[in-house]
Amino acid sequence: AFYNNHRPSPSPLIEEQPTTSTMVRYSTAAFLAAICMLSSNSSFGNVGFARAADMTEAEKAAETAAANAAAEEMIEQISTPYAPPEGSSAFAYEAEVNKMLDIVINSLYTNKDIFLRELISNASDALDKIRFLSVTKPELLGDTPNLEVKIEYDPDAKTLTIRDTGLGMTKDDLIKNLGTVARSGTTNFMKSLKESETNDISQIGMFGVGFYSSFLVADRVSVASKHNDDDTQHVWESLNGESSFHVGPDPRGNTLGRGTEITLYLKEDAEEYLSPYKLKEMIGHYSEFVTHPVSLRQIKTIQVPKVKDEF
Repeated sequence: AFYNNHRPSPSPLIEEQPTTSTMVRYSTAAFLAAICMLSSNSSFGNVGFARAADMTEAEKAAETAAANAAAEEMIEQISTPYAPPEGSSAFAYEAEVNKMLDIVINSLYTNKDIFLRELISNASDALDKIRFLSVTKPELLGDTPNLEVKIEYDPDAKTLTIRDTGLGMTKDDLIKNLGTVARSGTTNFMKSLKESETNDISQIGMFGVGFYSSFLVADRVSVASKHNDDDTQHVWESLNGESSFHVGPDPRGNTLGRGTEITLYLKEDAEEYLSPYKLKEMIGHYSEFVTHPVSLRQIKTIQVPKVKDEF
């Protein structure tokens, strides 16, 4: 189901040594799973002994095996070391960009909601660019004629994705625009923060570097993009707190046709952004002056009446 918040009225995305990093996130669920795995091997407590007494040896063995498998799978998923996209190369952030990221990541007095404002604004800007170019070259729209922004969330994977059918970026664009080339906006933003003697980054979008506000809420950010001038769809990826990023061919192939897809792997303290109610409110607020449709894909659970067996 899609929630669409489109109102037509006036409104930027904006050698190299492969590396691996380890990102481990512990959770209560994993801890409990580990306890279950241990307790299934040696029952303790009145409840444990009472239940075990009612079970056959085969049932005990089956339950133990199931608990062990579930716990091991959960722990493996959580503690698996991060590996960059296959076939990608590592690039160091430009010094000014690195300094700015440190400020963003450590900002304590900022409304984190602004990340969505910046990503919607960037998507709208990319859509405006392809629309302008298509006036004289309509063939540029190709098989992706609809100019739109789609947002979706995945509660299980704890991800938030913002996808547009705009101009897109080539591999070189990803490398230059998202890290290696210092732009005047980066310097001006840093200068503005210094003059204001505050770490309030809420005006980051005014300087054309709003993309980096993604790290306010994400442990990891992945940007897949496809440009008409590049036959290959590429992916940019970076971990929160790292001084480098990776760029390479998207292992999924060309899934976009044209445009950009930003996936945020949310921090544990940012899971409020998996709420459709929260997202609908933010989209309505931040897309007020966006001329392109912005839709939210919602997940709904429907209860189906149980059908009685007929004898």
